[in-house]
Amino acid sequence: MTPPPAERPGSLRPGAEPSPRYATRSADGDTGPVQAAVSRPLPPLPPRTPVPVNDTAVLPDDTAASSAAPAGTVAAPTASTGRAGRDLRAAIGVGLGLGAAIVGSLLVWRPAFLAVLTAAVLVAVVELARAVRAGEFHPPLVPLLVGTVAMEALAWTRGPTGLITGFFLTALAVLVWRLAGGPVGYRRDAAAGVLTALYVPLLAGFAVLLLVPDDGAARVLVFIGAVVCSDVGGYAAGVLFGKHPMAPSISPKKSWEGFGGSLLACVLVGTLVLTVTFHAPWWTGVVYGVAIAVTATIGDLAESLIKRDLGIKDMGTILPGHGGIMDRLDSLLPCAALAYLLLSFFAPA
Repeated sequence: MTPPPAERPGSLRPGAEPSPRYATRSADGDTGPVQAAVSRPLPPLPPRTPVPVNDTAVLPDDTAASSAAPAGTVAAPTASTGRAGRDLRAAIGVGLGLGAAIVGSLLVWRPAFLAVLTAAVLVAVVELARAVRAGEFHPPLVPLLVGTVAMEALAWTRGPTGLITGFFLTALAVLVWRLAGGPVGYRRDAAAGVLTALYVPLLAGFAVLLLVPDDGAARVLVFIGAVVCSDVGGYAAGVLFGKHPMAPSISPKKSWEGFGGSLLACVLVGTLVLTVTFHAPWWTGVVYGVAIAVTATIGDLAESLIKRDLGIKDMGTILPGHGGIMDRLDSLLPCAALAYLLLSFFAPA
């Protein structure tokens, strides 16, 4: 059975009345006397909403959602930035200011450096405690701040035993203090508090231990100078020659070429300083420089991993061009413990 032909608008079936919605034409092209099409007014179109324009492009590897301009706004002119995405002028100015404060406190009166270090660690603890709230962690802040002061003071007065004792007392205080918050999230918050005490004030206490001997100012300068050379050498080599990312999922701008620059700078500075200042064999400077470069890079990557997991760009905003205090301590903290250990062997007090 042949199916009926498909109907189309304007066609009539045999015996059907013409639809009033369509007009027909005669064979000669003139319009017939049938009813013309009935015009129905169309409903008004809704007003168009302007499409927001956003000139800020966010790269896939950029986790700092807050760095992009809001939709519908035009990005304001920014200061000159380098490939690291930082305001170079502000970063250099703040870095020089921090260096002057550290060197000045060390050369004038060693306890003054202890005060500067303790203040920086207190700010870093607050920054880290606030940052981890993005991951629903709420470490108790009061015992952490009190424990920070206690750990640095005990490291200065009682040495390594005092530092370790202060850490255990701080961890116990965190566990007891958090009990008042109830059982919901207790393990998560308590673990975050103990980790904060371990990561920031305990590791910073090794810088205090470096300061204790009579030549403590020189030991601290050797430690901080090597880490600074690692950062500067890595940045310079990365900008000039960086092509192969080291850990693109964690820190896309860190390259193997930059790591080579860190190694070279640390070895040169370590060899020069240990042989001239502490009269140690040249090979100790090589070992010291390599160890500091590797540890500083691991510390930097570890904090970058934490920030990416939390979905933040910086731990704080107190230092223009750098972020927060914690963003400057990421490499120094683990290197403090390593420098204390290596210098205890290579240049005993």
